[in-house]
Amino acid sequence: MSTGSTRQILTYLFVIISIAAAIVSLVLSNRLAKELSDDEQKRLEIWAMATENLVVKGEQADLDLILKILQSNSTIPVILFDENSGEVQSHNIALPKENEHNFLLKKMREFRERHEPIRLGELNQLLYYDDSYRLKQLRIYPFIQLFVIFLFMGLAFFALNRSRRAEQNQLWVGLSKETAHQLGTPISSLAAWIAYLKLKEVDPLLLTEIEKDISRLEMIAERFSKIGSVPDRQATDLRDVINKTVKYLEKRVSTKVTFSLQLPDHRVIVLLNKPLFGWVIENLAKNAVDAMNGEGVVTIAVVEKSKRLWLDISDTGKGIPKSKWKKIFSPGYTTKERGWGLGLSLVKRIVEIHHGWKIGVLNSELGKGTTFRIDLKRQG
Repeated sequence: MSTGSTRQILTYLFVIISIAAAIVSLVLSNRLAKELSDDEQKRLEIWAMATENLVVKGEQADLDLILKILQSNSTIPVILFDENSGEVQSHNIALPKENEHNFLLKKMREFRERHEPIRLGELNQLLYYDDSYRLKQLRIYPFIQLFVIFLFMGLAFFALNRSRRAEQNQLWVGLSKETAHQLGTPISSLAAWIAYLKLKEVDPLLLTEIEKDISRLEMIAERFSKIGSVPDRQATDLRDVINKTVKYLEKRVSTKVTFSLQLPDHRVIVLLNKPLFGWVIENLAKNAVDAMNGEGVVTIAVVEKSKRLWLDISDTGKGIPKSKWKKIFSPGYTTKERGWGLGLSLVKRIVEIHHGWKIGVLNSELGKGTTFRIDLKRQG
């Protein structure tokens, strides 16, 4: 079993255990709260009986027992309301310095919403009561516990995501540096062969074309070496990068493919790394050509609106289902029979990580084509 699969199983197991712990905590807390609430109600009923007994029987009542019962309530807020006189008495309630009567009447309405008052029959009085502070804490506790559990779950997922992203970064860096290293040897060898062939009076036009391909390989090696390090970004006219890339592609794609450039007449200065961003345009343009099966129009447009700047690359190809707009940028995802599915993933990495911009599918319609949009940041 792969490391990724093991990590995924452990993640699901952690989520299941956390949810189960939360459910058990809620059930137990609710049960305890219900038992404590019933117990408090019974205590208040006894407290009410003791109060009524003290008033009705007077000296004949067992004063010691009744006082102990009355003094036993030190936590439950109560209000005793006399229906005949309208007199209000309270116990375990912090009273304001002014308007005590109105304050207690308001509290009575609040208490009534939570609990039905207890009637003292012979005295024509009503006993209003609220939950004790301990019971209120018990009711709140499971929600605090849930918050803590979900907080730990969030932190765990964040750490897992960071760990997975760090692994992906290490993979990209390792793959890029190794590719650049492996390309270095044959490029050096080819350069030596060019120097040798020049001495043999080989056709100069042929050597010129070979030198162009060697320069291309050197640029590819440079691109891979920059993926594994922090690239140097410079203020550049975006139009120059687009024109240079399209000029290279026009000689290497089908003659049935037309490139349509919609660029401003003025300079468009952005902070970018030329080799890497040229690679982005090249990858997107090649994908567009593949989507059209080598026949159609690839449109590259620079769109300016107020302070916003976008680069749109469109094709007249087969289109992408909306459900796959985000998935296409995942490493390994491809619809081609041959290919590693790293092109768009690499594009996304260069745009978002190395340049701090954004890329996505602007729109796509099956059978009509797709437009990719890069949200750039203008320099100055």
